[in-house]
Amino acid sequence: MVLNYIWVAFFVIAFIVALIKLLFMGNTEIFTELVNSTFTSSKTAFEISLGLTGILSLWLGIMKIGEQSGMINALSRWLSPVFCRLFPEIPKGHPAMGSIFMNLSANMLGLDNAATPMGLKAMKELQELNPQKDTATNPMVMFLVLNTSGLILIPISIMMYRAQMGAAQPTDIFIPILITSAVSTLVGVIAVSIAQRINLINKPILILIGCISLFFAGLIYLFMQLGREEIGTYSTLIANVILFSIILLFIIWGLWKKINVYDAFVEGAKEGFTTAVRIIP
Repeated sequence: MVLNYIWVAFFVIAFIVALIKLLFMGNTEIFTELVNSTFTSSKTAFEISLGLTGILSLWLGIMKIGEQSGMINALSRWLSPVFCRLFPEIPKGHPAMGSIFMNLSANMLGLDNAATPMGLKAMKELQELNPQKDTATNPMVMFLVLNTSGLILIPISIMMYRAQMGAAQPTDIFIPILITSAVSTLVGVIAVSIAQRINLINKPILILIGCISLFFAGLIYLFMQLGREEIGTYSTLIANVILFSIILLFIIWGLWKKINVYDAFVEGAKEGFTTAVRIIP
């Protein structure tokens, strides 16, 4: 209901401001500009959605292969000791666990385009468990915090943008981003856990934190031994090798489970198109 009032307020406030500019400032072009901006914004929303269609179709197709082959369920079972404590309201073995894991993995590799469709799919699956469709559940809040806090191991996209904009050393931000994203994620999880009364002092969570800390330390040490140009090269290489390996793993797993991977992919790709249409508003 709050979004309803916010949406209406956009138009009412815009009209009032435009009217004030017309009556008191003599701006006779203001309503023309207002209407033009409305059409431009609508076009932009469609173009953004259209740009996501291919990516959504690809990754939701791969995810559908994972669902039908049982890969997502296997991931869910493997992650259940940790995720069941962070998301206690999600049933064990639910596909949402696998989607959340895939989204967080893509985020950690700095692959924004891959993370987006997985995040949308995870949120859709969480919504299916939601008894009150107009209110976010605790798992939704926790997932949103994990997603937006942005734990990044290899910030490929940011380094790429810095290189495109002519930064002298595009990879300088590697260690700062690694540290700040880890801290922001930890603080976010602790804050949500306090609000949702989730106990983080348990063996699986502590083991996970310890493993991540050791991994971070090793990664920082490794990249500190490399030159600045090598950091960018190896970061991109490692992330893309991991990403393509995940795609190949899903396909091979599907073949091993004797499913029609092509038909499964097409079925998921169709969902990608409908998802893109739904996010236009």
